[in-house]
Amino acid sequence: MKIRGAVLEEIGRPRPYADSRPLTVSELDLAAPGDGEVLVRIEAAGLCHSDLSVVDGNRVRPVPMLLGHEAAGIVEQVGGTSDLAVGQRVVMTFLPRCGACRSCATNGLAPCIPGSAANGAGTLLGGATRLSRSGTTVLHHLGVSAFATYAVVDRRSVVPVDADVPPVVASLLGCAVLTGGGAVLNAGQPKPGQTVAIVGMGGVGMAAMLTALAHDDVRVVAVDRLPDKLDQARALGAHDAVTDPGDLKADVVIEAAGHPAALETAIGMTAPGGKTITVGLPHPDARITVSPLALVADGRSLIGSYLGSAVPARDIPRFVDLWRSGRLPVEKLVSDTITLDDINTGMDALASGHAVRQIVEF
Repeated sequence: MKIRGAVLEEIGRPRPYADSRPLTVSELDLAAPGDGEVLVRIEAAGLCHSDLSVVDGNRVRPVPMLLGHEAAGIVEQVGGTSDLAVGQRVVMTFLPRCGACRSCATNGLAPCIPGSAANGAGTLLGGATRLSRSGTTVLHHLGVSAFATYAVVDRRSVVPVDADVPPVVASLLGCAVLTGGGAVLNAGQPKPGQTVAIVGMGGVGMAAMLTALAHDDVRVVAVDRLPDKLDQARALGAHDAVTDPGDLKADVVIEAAGHPAALETAIGMTAPGGKTITVGLPHPDARITVSPLALVADGRSLIGSYLGSAVPARDIPRFVDLWRSGRLPVEKLVSDTITLDDINTGMDALASGHAVRQIVEF
C-alpha cells in the first residue's frame, strides 16, 4: 500500500533543520504484515530526543530510515494468528521483547538481545523490512517508524489499550512515560518521606516527575538550566524547581538530560544510601568523572535504566490506571501539535531545549 512518511536521508545535516531538511516527507510503499506482524494506522506520534539523536548523529543508525518511535494507532490488519483485533488501539513501544533471551528473563532490567540487534539494524524484530521507496529499501526506526500514516510492526512492539485512552495520551505512554515513569516505578521505587529529584525536564523528565508526584508523601524537585522548563515543572506540581541544586540531597535522582554534566550533577546530589538512575542517552564518546569512594563509603547506587527498566505489557496498563485515576495527567506534557509536513521545524524546536513534547497528529 502507499503511505506518506518522514524519511531521514542523511545524518548530521546542520541546523536549522527547517533549512537543511534532513527529513523528507514523501510517498512510500508499505508491504503487508507478515506472520506475527500488524498493520497500524497511526493516530498520534511524539517527537523525542531519541529521534533527534539520530538526526544530529549522536546515535548513528543506517539510512534512509523512516523515523518516529513514540506513537499510538489503530490495528487495521493482522498477519497470521494474533490476539489483537482489527479496530483496537495500540501503544507502540520502541524495544520489542522476544520473551526468550536471557535479558528478557531479567524482568525489564536488561534490554532484549534480539530486539536491540533488530533496532540497530533497522529491521523489525523478526529481521524483515516492510518499507521501500522507488524500489529501494527504507529502514525501520526502533521497530516502529511512526512518522507516517501507517506502519507495519511486530506484534511484540505494541501493547493494546482500551478505547477510552485518547490517542495523544496513548502515544506518550510508549516512550516518555514508559522511560521516565518506568525509571521511577521500577528502578527508583521511592518510599513515603523520601525526596525524588529529576535532572533534565524534557518530555522524559517531566513524565518522571509526574510519576513521582503520583506517589503519596514524596517530595519532588525539578532541576534544569532553562527557567521556562522550571516554570512548567512548578505548574505541573513540582514542590521545588531549581537551576542549581546547591547542597540539596535526594534519595532518588533521575537523570533524563542525556548529558554527562547532568549525570555528574545527579550523582552529586544523591544522598547517602540513595540511588542515581540514568535514562538519558548521551553521545557514545561522552565520559564522566565520579569518585568510586563516594559510591562505596556512602552506600550510593548508580543505575542505568533503558526504557525505564520496563516490561511494556506489564507497565503500560499500570500507567493507564494512574491516568484514569487522575494521578498521572499525561496530556499536560504536550507543548504543541504539528503536522507531518512540519517535522523539520519540530526537530529545531526540540533541539532548542524549549519543547517538552510535540505531537504529530494524523
